[in-house]
Amino acid sequence: MFSKILIANRGEIAVRIIKTCRRMGIRTVVVYSEADADSMAVEMADESVLIGPPPAAQSYLLADKIVEAVRATGAEAVHPGFGFLSENAGFARRLAAEGIVFIGPNPKAIEAMGDKIESKKFAAKANVSVVPGHVGEIDDTAHAVKISEQIGYPVMIKASAGGGGKGIRVAWTRKDVEEGFPAVRAEAKASFGDDRIFIEKFIESPRHVEIQVLGDKHGNVVHLFERECSIQRRNQKVIEEAPSPLLDAKTRAAMGEQAVRLAQAVSYDSAGTVEFVAGQDRSFFFLEMNTRLQVEHPVTELITGLDLVEQMIRSAYGEKLAFAQKDLKINGWAMESRIYAEDPYRGFLPSIGRLVRYSPPVEGQVGDIVVRNDAGVREGDEISMFYDPMISKLSTWAKTREAAIDAMGRALEDFHIEGLGQNIPFLAAVMDQPRFRSGKLSTNYIKDEFPEGFQGLPATDAQRRLMAAVALAMHRALLARANPGDLRADWVVVAGHKKLTAHVEAVGGGLSITLDGKTLRLEDIQWRPGQPVFRGDLDGRAFTVAVKPAAEGFVIRHRACTQHVLVLTPRSAELHEKLPPKKAADTSKMVLSPMPGLVVSIDVAQGQEVKAGEVVAVLEAMKMQNIIRAERDGVVKAVGVKNGDSVAADEVLVEFA
Repeated sequence: MFSKILIANRGEIAVRIIKTCRRMGIRTVVVYSEADADSMAVEMADESVLIGPPPAAQSYLLADKIVEAVRATGAEAVHPGFGFLSENAGFARRLAAEGIVFIGPNPKAIEAMGDKIESKKFAAKANVSVVPGHVGEIDDTAHAVKISEQIGYPVMIKASAGGGGKGIRVAWTRKDVEEGFPAVRAEAKASFGDDRIFIEKFIESPRHVEIQVLGDKHGNVVHLFERECSIQRRNQKVIEEAPSPLLDAKTRAAMGEQAVRLAQAVSYDSAGTVEFVAGQDRSFFFLEMNTRLQVEHPVTELITGLDLVEQMIRSAYGEKLAFAQKDLKINGWAMESRIYAEDPYRGFLPSIGRLVRYSPPVEGQVGDIVVRNDAGVREGDEISMFYDPMISKLSTWAKTREAAIDAMGRALEDFHIEGLGQNIPFLAAVMDQPRFRSGKLSTNYIKDEFPEGFQGLPATDAQRRLMAAVALAMHRALLARANPGDLRADWVVVAGHKKLTAHVEAVGGGLSITLDGKTLRLEDIQWRPGQPVFRGDLDGRAFTVAVKPAAEGFVIRHRACTQHVLVLTPRSAELHEKLPPKKAADTSKMVLSPMPGLVVSIDVAQGQEVKAGEVVAVLEAMKMQNIIRAERDGVVKAVGVKNGDSVAADEVLVEFA
């Protein structure tokens, strides 16, 4: 076996690879940019090598720097993780020429499957179902219109070299093609340096189902069943699960068989994923093949018991697969939630900053539940604007899908992050939705369920009682510190716009709380004044809520529901009703930054007349440029920032007279 492996990646996946290498007795080297000098991966690796400034183009994407680091440290092989150089056939060839092993598939397989047009030709030859479409060069917009009308609307216009949600448009009409084709071609040229486009039938209400394959250098290929990745926003996966609630045994076998056939056609010899678009009727068509480890590999590991990183290393070393297809079985159900540094309340815009608090749930197995959190960060680390905004991947396993969803809901409750926006409330909302729990998924799920954007979910009666009980317990703890002799029993709790009469008594180590005549037992209270998380047990159900003091009362969040909760004496409650409602500040004449980021350009000047829809500024965060437009006509009174400035969310960019 290799004695030393260099990891040409960063963050969570670098940490993940180090853990497997440690278990296998293999020493590790990580390369790092200046932005990652104090990272967890650098701390955990046996050796580390600085390879350049923060931008990936000046560090992680430089093959020369990686090869130099291999030479300097005596590593025998390179694991590329995912992203960066993981699907770069030229990099794999360069390593081979230097006598360094690439822990991934052979360069020919990467090349054949990396080009979306070529991969579809391969798939068709291998008798794999492909989406009806035009596989080949498209001359111009007129040619694109002709092809689209032959296929039949709606169609999908896609960049051949695309990825990560870039270079994709759905066209429902001729006009959409006339506008969309040149736009996708320009985007493809700018993002990938390759403006080749293909057009295929768009499957309405589609599902994204993918098959994990594994091959060795001796011609053996198996599949490790499927993952459902239909919960996406901006073509990026957010929640994945294995197996898929859509497939039956017959469809699973057919899909697995086709994936293996395609992998064998290109002599595939590592871990890879064959992605399919599936109809609600279980019809399925080849989409593309990812010739690398996938972000969502933990759910496959949890249902098969295999370590995919270990299998990649063994295959790269030349070992035969230690199992055949008949040896593989699906055990239980697994869920994965991607924890992103983004603000779901602001259209999932990136939210960079420091992890002031980072407290994930406890990992491991308790009874029939497994919790796993793949992360590359610690409390105090910064989520940088230079890389992907993923903080961690939270996975749960249980014997059934329903139990795995319940376990995920509880694990998300136990995950506490402060210092930047994060999507935990959104993920919790999905876990609680009847449609998700029913398994009726599609890639339109987020658009369908949250058409106006995500604003949290309203409190259920049970949540309102839980939050009232928590507020009463916190209020009582604060009173006990200030005036222990005056622990009155009768209160009025205002939660949102609902009023509850409350009676509180200490019973044993907990509290007996009566709310509007319904008595609850709050026990196992784990909270002290100043702590941001309150844990307890309400009527036998364990729970966790995020808490913080407000000007009056407390702000309490349970899963996707946030409420301002007040604990008042009956007399104070009467007076409180007479208070006039507080007016929100008027920001109608201001253009505010929707997220933290870097000002790429300010496109207006003081005194300039601006029309609604005109570009005011361009901000950059997490490798994405965001165009900020004026929402109304007006004359610019003041410009608050300049090119190159870093701005916070809600910072005033431009003010109108």
